[in-house]
Amino acid sequence: MAHEDLKEAVKNKYGEAARRVRQGEAAGCGCDFGTTPCCDPISSNLYGASEAASLPQEALAASLGCGNPTALAQLRAGEHVLDLGSGGGIDVLLSARRVGPAGKAYGLDMTDEMLALARENQRKAGLENVEFLKGEMENIPLPEDSVDVVISNCVINLSADKERVLREAFRVLRPGGRLAVSDVVVRGPVPAEIRRNVELWVGCIAGALEESEYRAKLAAAGFMNIEIEPMRVYRVEDARPYLAARGVDVDVMAPEVEGKFASAFIRADKPAKG
Repeated sequence: MAHEDLKEAVKNKYGEAARRVRQGEAAGCGCDFGTTPCCDPISSNLYGASEAASLPQEALAASLGCGNPTALAQLRAGEHVLDLGSGGGIDVLLSARRVGPAGKAYGLDMTDEMLALARENQRKAGLENVEFLKGEMENIPLPEDSVDVVISNCVINLSADKERVLREAFRVLRPGGRLAVSDVVVRGPVPAEIRRNVELWVGCIAGALEESEYRAKLAAAGFMNIEIEPMRVYRVEDARPYLAARGVDVDVMAPEVEGKFASAFIRADKPAKG
């Protein structure tokens, strides 16, 4: 898919998700660009009860991610955090609570409907140390060395120019800053025709990188101390109803893809100066 086509597909999908939430409906599938039923194995049960209870229900309903980066990023009081592809704002609002009044949480999104929903969720949450920015993660509208932590929740894989996203994340991080993102990764080789079938289940893998490729791109952007920790491995059996409905022989496909796709927590550091 061409860069502009992919960007338009993402905007349309997330814009529609925001509209559904504002109408009191669920956002839908976290990582599905087709018409498949909701891909619960990926986007469900990501936040604890105490986290969910502390935020507006609309923020939780609009969560379309594959992980919970705020729980794993070890945010500290007073830090400045940037969430790439912030959507309805759940990870921004959770980050704002973790860094406290002396810190700040930015959310970056390119979809007007999601930005409007996020700002409404911010108002309901009563948080002042939050700012939502309109823009694209390939061209972050913040100066260099301006944040301590960059997070993202299953969004970087949707970019057609991941190298530029990672370079931009590196640019805006202060020396010694941290990248802490959730993303879908591919674990080993998968035949192209099989991968296309799995994409019927979860559109997120359309742009998912193999683990070693992700490491290489992070290193090329300048990051060090790179870690990729699989958090939730997806089973073909979870996708059986969606794939079978499209004529896919799940039993034939399973040996080729079982355990090959996972949501992972990805950590990396920007070197400190000196």
